[in-house]
Amino acid sequence: MSLGMVIKSPEGLVFAAESRVTLEVHKKGSTNGIFNNFDNATKLFSFSQPHHHIGVVTYGQAAIGQRTAHSFLPEFESTLSNKLNSVLDYANSISTFFLQQWKKVMPTPYKGPDMTFIVGGFNAGEPHGRVYLINLPSNPVPVEQSSGMGSFGITWGGQREIVDRLLMGYDAKILNTIYSELKPTPPQVAKVKTLLQQKHQLQIPLDVMALQDCISLARLFISTTINTQELTIGLRGCGGPIDIAVIQRGKDLRFVQRKEIK
Repeated sequence: MSLGMVIKSPEGLVFAAESRVTLEVHKKGSTNGIFNNFDNATKLFSFSQPHHHIGVVTYGQAAIGQRTAHSFLPEFESTLSNKLNSVLDYANSISTFFLQQWKKVMPTPYKGPDMTFIVGGFNAGEPHGRVYLINLPSNPVPVEQSSGMGSFGITWGGQREIVDRLLMGYDAKILNTIYSELKPTPPQVAKVKTLLQQKHQLQIPLDVMALQDCISLARLFISTTINTQELTIGLRGCGGPIDIAVIQRGKDLRFVQRKEIK
């Protein structure tokens, strides 16, 4: 499932992702799957000039057919126009391209997790970054996160239960448990969710945090998830090196932590 996130802060955008791809393999005649992990996948994308001011993090479904999202990058870049102006233009291009690849080889109906992309960057003349979320195939239309000037936040997903517990104060699946066991009405569930957030959410002052602190925060969440999975029972879908990059206003994407081919 993996884990990826983008932090939108006053000083810029922070992109972070781990490197594990988990494939479930079924032997012929057996219904029991075997999970295989590969710890050198690239889930944080950068592009060549003149598109080097955009960053992308992907998580969720690991592959389209037999290929990871990153393996399609040369083909995707060959389709990019130099006339793309906004971050939303790039988000729409990513959605269109990968949805086309998806429809060529993925089963219909599809019952697995979405392949999710978080696209971020700066529009010309704007003081703060823009972040868009794309879920394929369920919702290919990019949805802006922490929208509006002066609005900051963290967008994350994949195997998010550890980050949920740290950041929100509870595992999001607890709402499903409450709903199934206690049979509350939808308004009551919504009230419980609001109360949990008000009373237990981790207080992180993004509005005043330096970009370096946001880098440390992203590293904390992903490394804690990896370390926790190594010591507990469950699907260890997060692992390998952690890649982290930043984009600041008027500057290209820059990696501050990146695995290397040796």
